Amino acid sequence: MTDAATERSADDMVAEADTGARNPAVVWQARLIIGTCIAWSVFQLYIASRIPGMVAQATGMSIFANIVAQARFVHLAFAIMLATLAFPLTSKAPRDRIPLYDWVIAALGIAACLYLVVFRFSIADRPGLWSTTDIVMSATGMIVLMISVYRSLGLPLVIIASAFIAFAFFGGYSEWARNITNYGGSSLSKALGHYWMQTEGVFGVALGVSTSMIFLFVLFGALLDRAGGGNWFIQVAIALLGALRGGPAKASVLSSMMTGMISGSSIANTVTTGTFTIPLMKRIGFPAEKAGAVEVASSTNGQLTPPVMGAAAFLMVEYVNIPYIDVVKHAFLPAVISYMALLYIVHLESLKMGLKGLEKPGRKIGVIMIAILFLSGFIFLGLCAFLMIGLRTLLDPVMGDSVYAAVALVAVLYIVLLKVAAGLPEIQEDDDPDAPPKAPRLTPTLIGGLYFALPIFILVWNLMVRTDTLDRLSPALSAFWATIFMIIIALTHRPLKAMFRGKEVGTEARAGWGDFVQGLILGARNMIGIGVATGAAGIIVGTISLTGAHQVIGQVIEVISGGNLIILLVLVAVLSLILGMGLPTTANYIVVSSLMAPVIVSVGAQAGLIVPLIAVHMFVFYFGILADDTPPVGLAAYAAAAISRGDPIKTGIQGFAYDIRTALLPFLFIFNTDLLLIDVTLPHAVLVFFISLIAMLLFAAATQGYFIAKSKWWESAALLVICFMLFRPGFFLDQISERYTTAEGAAAIALMEGAEDGKALRLTINGPDFDTGKMRPTTIEIPAVPGDAFGALDAEGLTLMEEGDQLLIDEPFPGTPHFETLGTEYDYYGDTPVSIIQVQVENDRMPKELFFIPALLLLAGVVMIQRPRATQPAF
Repeated sequence: MTDAATERSADDMVAEADTGARNPAVVWQARLIIGTCIAWSVFQLYIASRIPGMVAQATGMSIFANIVAQARFVHLAFAIMLATLAFPLTSKAPRDRIPLYDWVIAALGIAACLYLVVFRFSIADRPGLWSTTDIVMSATGMIVLMISVYRSLGLPLVIIASAFIAFAFFGGYSEWARNITNYGGSSLSKALGHYWMQTEGVFGVALGVSTSMIFLFVLFGALLDRAGGGNWFIQVAIALLGALRGGPAKASVLSSMMTGMISGSSIANTVTTGTFTIPLMKRIGFPAEKAGAVEVASSTNGQLTPPVMGAAAFLMVEYVNIPYIDVVKHAFLPAVISYMALLYIVHLESLKMGLKGLEKPGRKIGVIMIAILFLSGFIFLGLCAFLMIGLRTLLDPVMGDSVYAAVALVAVLYIVLLKVAAGLPEIQEDDDPDAPPKAPRLTPTLIGGLYFALPIFILVWNLMVRTDTLDRLSPALSAFWATIFMIIIALTHRPLKAMFRGKEVGTEARAGWGDFVQGLILGARNMIGIGVATGAAGIIVGTISLTGAHQVIGQVIEVISGGNLIILLVLVAVLSLILGMGLPTTANYIVVSSLMAPVIVSVGAQAGLIVPLIAVHMFVFYFGILADDTPPVGLAAYAAAAISRGDPIKTGIQGFAYDIRTALLPFLFIFNTDLLLIDVTLPHAVLVFFISLIAMLLFAAATQGYFIAKSKWWESAALLVICFMLFRPGFFLDQISERYTTAEGAAAIALMEGAEDGKALRLTINGPDFDTGKMRPTTIEIPAVPGDAFGALDAEGLTLMEEGDQLLIDEPFPGTPHFETLGTEYDYYGDTPVSIIQVQVENDRMPKELFFIPALLLLAGVVMIQRPRATQPAF
């Protein structure tokens, strides 16, 4: 098999999994698919801009403004049409033409979606009183949506969504389920109307986020890749790390992280970077399966990295109800630690195999300098943010709220960077597989494509930088402006560089136009699966809101786990992996977070552990990502194996072995939320980063069986103990010192009144469950008010009543902080009252960080034992 054939087979896998396997030979059919993709991308750019509102205001025609409100219906119509035209219905269906039945299915799907747009006013006049036509169109839309999901994503999501639909219709016949949920079943009219005619089912939050945000980020990534930004990332990574031991593998990790930050697909990311890095890894001595596994682990983890995170970041904004900037903050540290640990794993593999790096002209950069560059890079980003804020503040008197000066500054910077790039030679492809592979020089490679970083800079600036006079833009508008500038770069960078070099401009201008058009097409085709998946996931969310189905699943999981939080987390992790093997990341996150996030929070509260909601959502998201390289389904492993010519199952197993360190992180930040930078100061955040990084590197060394030298079993065990001491120092502190002072009854009131101002009071509430009537405890936290226990509770919307030795609480009012938990979960009008059974206040103890000292001393002992056995330098 030739390299070209291998590359084609990998590209075919991406096409079949992400963009559709049909390639019509009939010219007008092929052009229709292409034209629909372009139209979808243009439509999304149109509704993301402010043009509809401006046109509506200028013309007085509300239709231009209303199209934004109706956009999710049009969005799904595009997704269904492209899924039907681009994906054959079965493996035996024609791929070189579109059969008649697909035209019928596409027409029915489009009609069902646009029915909600055309007849929106009459539908609004009869909420809940659905007509026969409404029900027919809803049933048609649901059936076509399921067919579209089957075409583009396979059976798993269809089966899961169908099970929830069946529960909506027949769940009321089960006495057990009825006792848990108080749901008595639904009529055909009510259920279909709930799923299709309202915005609580198919057209709910998930599809709304896909419409307003996800598409723009996917389009941005597609344009960046087509314009050459993806290749620039790869070349910079090779130039930076290629000359180190096992350099191409390390470059694969770095380049996959950079491209994965803005890519919506693990498979596409694997092929984009793997086509270049996997052959290089094999040429320096990596076995085929390990070369593919490194690329798979790197590419799938790209979706853990802000700012896009495989589109889950924007869904977390809606589900957790926190600002986007907070999602990025919480996700940042685990992603950086995970990637640096993967770099270290690759380094250990290179040491075990005795591999070298690539030849490189000019001065080589040592590993210490690389580490300094990495760390200073993060510091530099922070400094840049402050400098940008300072620059914006200085320009405020001139610019005000105008963006024209900022546009002018960016335009000048773009021209200057292009002028500099035009004076540098283009990067030459390494076309000779028999010659020793070489790494390009860093400086010309970095500077030669630095203008590709400008749209990313614009994206980050709009999302994260804020001054007193300029608010952050929404993610949708931030992505819109970054995409607009990316379009400008795609259209102009080739002809402008040709002009600066004194070469013919017309050919390069046509090539730039081709990149732009191909970016529009690729962005839309990459969105087909995400579009229909978010619609189908909305069925599951809609069933939960209609029936309370999550309570049934939660009850099953709670019974199996016996109320043990660790067992519960393991079960949720396994469930996420199983679902993720058949679902795209976005759909998997929606499904598992909708079902399991409330259960984890509830069981944790019963066990006395208050788990922040963002930690729970990050937990299920991480395991959904890991499913992309989990055998036997992991498509990313198959794509990497197609390039490496290795065994896909072995590639997936090896990739999952590399990802064990990522599987450890979710369990850690459930019990140690410092990793998510929740309520930590900047100095403490820096300490958490370095200690967590050391711990994760030691975990990698223990699992690889190699540290300074090949480890003996007890040395690996010692490294795991050190790792645990660094990650969970509080565990050891709890063994020698009580964490809380506990009191009940009247003593509990005295304890609350004696607590320092603002200190957290942990209240254990016990009462009859609203659904089951069984007594169930839960734990909440409130800030203390010295000398006023009743006032502390009143401030949180809780009314305290003393009745003998009992501390009874009344039902909290809607809108108060604890209404969603205490107000909806307990029966306040039964025979047994809801009461506070104990109060806890954290004791003043020695810092848990003191346990870092014995851990580091033990690490020094392992180093001293292994150093005499080292047969080669550590780096």
